[in-house]
Amino acid sequence: MAELPLESLTIVVTGGSSGIGRAIAVAAAKAGADVALTFAHNDRGARETARAVEKTGRRAHVERLDLAAVDTLEHQLTVVSDGVREMTGRLDVWINNAGADILTGRGATLPLTAKLDQLLTVDLRGTILASWHAASVLAAEPGGGVIINMSWDHVVTGMEGRNPQIFAAVKGGVLAFSKGLARSVAPRVRVNILAPGWIETAFGSTLDSERRRAVAESTPLQRWGTPDDVASAAVYLASPAAAFLTGQTIFVNGGVVM
Repeated sequence: MAELPLESLTIVVTGGSSGIGRAIAVAAAKAGADVALTFAHNDRGARETARAVEKTGRRAHVERLDLAAVDTLEHQLTVVSDGVREMTGRLDVWINNAGADILTGRGATLPLTAKLDQLLTVDLRGTILASWHAASVLAAEPGGGVIINMSWDHVVTGMEGRNPQIFAAVKGGVLAFSKGLARSVAPRVRVNILAPGWIETAFGSTLDSERRRAVAESTPLQRWGTPDDVASAAVYLASPAAAFLTGQTIFVNGGVVM
């Protein structure tokens, strides 16, 4: 039997309770990895993701990780990495997927400055601190490791509107930080970036049919992306097939931004 792309690897996926994070966790398991996933508030969703991982025959581990709790964040990160290593004895890949939701639910009703603060705290500072922790742990592993961070395709082109402006500022920070980190931790640790575009997550379901159709028609590949599209790219970057890639950004967006 041919070896799976992530056979025998152990992967951490932050924000794994739903959407893109869940898709990455399940895709990694199907590719042969054991998966540790974190959640901030949605314990039930995280447990559902863990069950989906276990149905593939791989092991799952769940920990709470609140990236906004900066005073306890280093301790929380240590609990996550220690828990992973207790499960499998190793840690190979850390995927920083968790982010603040400013577009749906309560997040959509927040004042603009509160949205900015949440994005800066969770998406930017949280990613930076989690990446530093992961880099330290992975560098000590016999084979080194991989970090994957989440940006956004429109950070390189811009998009009209206040929400897109602050989202681009924060996710652009993630992209720039990740490139600096990639140079700093090579060759022991590879760091790459995923930059999704219009993906079928909770936000997409809030748009009217005309807006949804306009997005699809303006996309060269003529459709919205799915969480599985992002997950497939994550599996590739986590795998030995991407062994000579670091500091690179993959735009998962059907060609909207090239």
